[in-house]
Amino acid sequence: MSDKLKLAVCGALGRMGTRILALAAADPRFQIIAGVEHVGAGAKVAGDGQTRLVTDIDAVIGQVDAVIDFTAAESTIATAKAVAAAGKALVIGTTGVSGDAQKELAFLAKKIPIVFSPNMSVGMNVLFKLLADAAKTLSHYDIEIVELHHNQKKDAPSGSAMKLAQVAAEASSRQQNDFVYGREGQVGARTTKEIGVLAVRAGDIVGDHTVYFAGPGERLELTHRAHSRDAFAAGSLTAALWAAKQKPGFYSMKDVLGF
Repeated sequence: MSDKLKLAVCGALGRMGTRILALAAADPRFQIIAGVEHVGAGAKVAGDGQTRLVTDIDAVIGQVDAVIDFTAAESTIATAKAVAAAGKALVIGTTGVSGDAQKELAFLAKKIPIVFSPNMSVGMNVLFKLLADAAKTLSHYDIEIVELHHNQKKDAPSGSAMKLAQVAAEASSRQQNDFVYGREGQVGARTTKEIGVLAVRAGDIVGDHTVYFAGPGERLELTHRAHSRDAFAAGSLTAALWAAKQKPGFYSMKDVLGF
């Protein structure tokens, strides 16, 4: 690898892709090879207005050190196969990736370094760490998770909310079948093991996540609020720099940040 990380970004015209490219264009540690999008080949994107757009990662995979993917689950798996075949590093921020698809990514990670995380921001990953400590100590408290996103988000609950629920469950001796996704009608009294997960979709909210611990006479709230997508974009670029130097493996942002 040269002094600059040679980078391609899949989902280049999306909300996240445009910000990743803009930040990378302004960062001397990166050389952007291309943006990848299923439409618009030949267009110029990114902050410098010079980055070319291609419709297939195969067109540029031989020229890059790392690929960042923020697309949809189906295209993410196809991209991962192409990147693995080329022996490059891959960072995935796509949400809504099924358990079976994650197993396929873990298999591909035997060939290449893959960083997979539902949330690339440093602050959210600190929240995951704090949550594990709180849930272990307050395992007898009721746990509820509320997430807010913009009205164009396609998956619900968010990948970050699901990760929060999984972290809380593991630390408090609960199971995934204890998750309750919203409530309606005569649902009866709350069970002691429930972890409630509620998704709100409204306006242009970038992303808010709050975990509530409610016990006798008190309540603890842990909240992360994303003010802009740059928090996620910067995290994905940090992950790409880190992944390009790693051996094959299936990593998370916890690994990138050294938690």
